[in-house]
Amino acid sequence: MRVFETRALGEEPDAVAPDGTAVRLLAALAGGSFAHFELAAGAVSHAVAHRTVEEIWYFVAGTGEVWRRQGPTESVVEVAAGVSLTIPLGTHFQFRADPAAALAFVAVTMPPWPGEAEAFPVEGPWPATVP
Repeated sequence: MRVFETRALGEEPDAVAPDGTAVRLLAALAGGSFAHFELAAGAVSHAVAHRTVEEIWYFVAGTGEVWRRQGPTESVVEVAAGVSLTIPLGTHFQFRADPAAALAFVAVTMPPWPGEAEAFPVEGPWPATVP
């Protein structure tokens, strides 16, 4: 039996994701983990793909664009608060925030995030601006 978990959104990030976003950890179970991500206004993430996890994102603030490619299928979509999208296993992805405000989203990672070696760099459409 798992113990119940309750966690509030932290004021400071717990980590920086391999794509360059600030990560605030939320609840997790054996089948998945939940976190809040934020990319600074006007910033562009690193393009990455995941080795073993897939994700569902839900945007809570800001506006921007997300690029995804899997095999021959490729798209760029506009995102804003209220939009959700999927990052299926093996998808190459990158995103950028409009200059007016930070882009923030919450995401479920299935299975839970295993560590930094999970993500690997890929070639994306935009030059990254984050460290």
